[in-house]
Amino acid sequence: MSERGALRARLDLLAREVAKFGVVGAVGLVVNIGVSNLLWRYTDIPTVRAGLMATFVAILFNYVGFRYWTYRDRDKSGRTRELTLFLLFSAVGAVIETGVLYAATYGFGWNSPVQSNVFKILGIGIATMFRFWSYRTWVFRALPDKDVAVNDVAVNDVAVNDVAVAAEDAALPGPAVSVPAPAPAATVRVEADSARR
Repeated sequence: MSERGALRARLDLLAREVAKFGVVGAVGLVVNIGVSNLLWRYTDIPTVRAGLMATFVAILFNYVGFRYWTYRDRDKSGRTRELTLFLLFSAVGAVIETGVLYAATYGFGWNSPVQSNVFKILGIGIATMFRFWSYRTWVFRALPDKDVAVNDVAVNDVAVNDVAVAAEDAALPGPAVSVPAPAPAATVRVEADSARR
């Protein structure tokens, strides 16, 4: 495949990933805003605390959506690690999101229902950029490309075999030296001439 074709394929995959992330995020946004407004309207919980509680409800929803739809083809071997990192990066995103709402509410005194919703959405937007980068980079890691991995091993096997054959053909008198090979665990025997030292 040409470089241009490979770039096009990677951009298509990224576009699909962004679209799926966006769908899960949009539903999470509805959950987040809905829970926030319910808490703001029907409880006496302070604005920022209610917003933070709604964020954590949305985080739980989003994990299920990301794991089983957006990133279902990604590595599933370390679920404990994955969930731990997801919660860690989600907490950082929650700090970003809640920080914007906090600054608007307590820093500027903007805490009417409309203003709270505007700054809640603004905070979610900023935190979403961080979450997208961190989830795709650290949490839901891509599986290695099988074709590339097989080709790398095959190339290294050929290189190790060529070195071993060359060393046997040029058997020089002297002590044997073991040199570790870069790929599969193999030892190459090279004999050095003690007279050249």
